This record gives sequence, structure tokens and C-alpha cells, in this order.
Amino acid sequence: MARSRRGRGGPETVTATVGGGVAELRPDRDRPHGWTLLIDGAPQSHVDLADPSHLGFSYQRRLGHVADLAGPPGAPLRVVHLGGGALTLPRYVAATRPRSTQQVVEIDAPLVQLVREHLPLESTWRIRVRGADARAGLAKIQDDWADLVIADVFAGARTPAHLTSVEWAAEVRRVLRPGGYYAANLADGPPLAFLRGQIATVHTVFPELALTAEPAVLRGKRFGNAVLLAADRTLPLAELTRRAAGDPHAGRVEHGRALLDFTGGAAPVTDATAVASPSPPAGVFT
Repeated sequence: MARSRRGRGGPETVTATVGGGVAELRPDRDRPHGWTLLIDGAPQSHVDLADPSHLGFSYQRRLGHVADLAGPPGAPLRVVHLGGGALTLPRYVAATRPRSTQQVVEIDAPLVQLVREHLPLESTWRIRVRGADARAGLAKIQDDWADLVIADVFAGARTPAHLTSVEWAAEVRRVLRPGGYYAANLADGPPLAFLRGQIATVHTVFPELALTAEPAVLRGKRFGNAVLLAADRTLPLAELTRRAAGDPHAGRVEHGRALLDFTGGAAPVTDATAVASPSPPAGVFT
């Protein structure tokens, strides 16, 4: 059951117990129609109901760049979102690419209910939300259906192990049409063993890769998010680099030989050897 806590002269904070823990929808003091979703105190998503094209978090902006470059400007796409959160990226695609068809796979049904109730979607948006585990939900999508698959799945602030393997990446490629993009939001910190392993893993399935993150994360100086982009065709690296450099928290793009060297010889991960991504260090979200 959701509970509300009144803010200082503004909207109320909404709190509810969901499958992943305690969810909070906090009003944004700087944007009158903005809301931040937190799970057990960890920020997950930001939504502006008046402007769904606004992406407040750095990792969401980087995923938004991928969506912008996944087809001709404004053209509709078929998109699969693995992990729903506050449905920020589906809203973004619907606003920037009208008539897009989108499927969202989110295992936390109470969270979906909370978001739908307090942060409703536009009735004209072609967004279908399916309650399922990401891998099980992906298995139900037909071959060569999607122009873009976005993986942004966390359980207790960690990416589940079964979404990190070669077998998982092969299932993503099955769903993508030729030339489609796979973008994964990954979180890691020094010594970046998880991130290096994910690059090696995805590269066994996709020939073209690029990684976008803040320089301090890539240097292993602090814990943070990195977006891994993969495809079976040449990537728009110059435009991706330009957009990342222009973000409020500027990012760097690694690709080609430099990215493969970055893996340091890490071995690809299989279902038999996969582990969840590391837990964030204490205090990283404060």
C-alpha cells in the first residue's frame, strides 16, 4: 500500500513496499513535474511528466543518445526495454519517436502498479509492459523483431548473474533485427573486473562495441555507470562521442582496439561462471 508524505508546499513523497524493497517517488524541487524513483534509498529513475524528453540521470542520457542514433531522426522504432523502473526511457522514445512500438519487461509488478498510478503513461503511446524476469520475457519475443534492446536491470543495485553471460547476449542478438543496437547499463568500480568481463562477453556475440562512461569510472577511480553499445554493423562513433562530451557530466567513448585492450584479457562469462555485478560501496548514493 502506498503512503504519502507531504513536501514543503509542494507535491507529496509517495512510499510503497514493492518486490525490490521500499520504493519512494520523490518530487523534484527544481522541476515542478519531475519525480525521482528510489528503491531502498538508491536512485533508479527520474521522470518529468511535463517533458518526457528530459533525461535527468547521466546514464539515462547516454541510453537516450543510443535511442536517438538507432534510426533516422524521429522515425518510429521497435524497442525492447529490459527493466522498467519509472519507465523513463519508454517515455523518451515515445516522445521523440512517435508511433514507436515498445515492449517493457519488468519483474516487479507492484513497482509497475505504483508507477502507473502516480506517473501515468499517455494513452496514445504504444507501450506494453509485461511482468516477467528479463531473460524469460526476452525469450518470448520473436526473432529479428527489435531495432533496439535496452538492458537496465538491477536487483538490489546489482545486475543479476543470468543477464551477464554469452548465452544471454546470444538471446539478445536473436531478438534484434540485422543492424539493430543492444545497449546495456552496467555498474562497476575498481578494479573494474565485472565491466571488463562484460565487454569480453558481449564481443563474442557482437563484432562492434563502444563503451561510454565518465572518465573517472573508466580509469577505475570510482564506482559508477557505463553504457555498453553493441551491434553487428559500424557504430556512429563520432556522433556518440560528440553527444557524450556535451553532457552535463561529460563522458568518454572507448571503442576498437583501445576498448579490447581495456579488457586486459578478461575471459567471456558463460551461464556456468556468471556472477552478479558488484554491490555499490556504502555511501555512493548519498
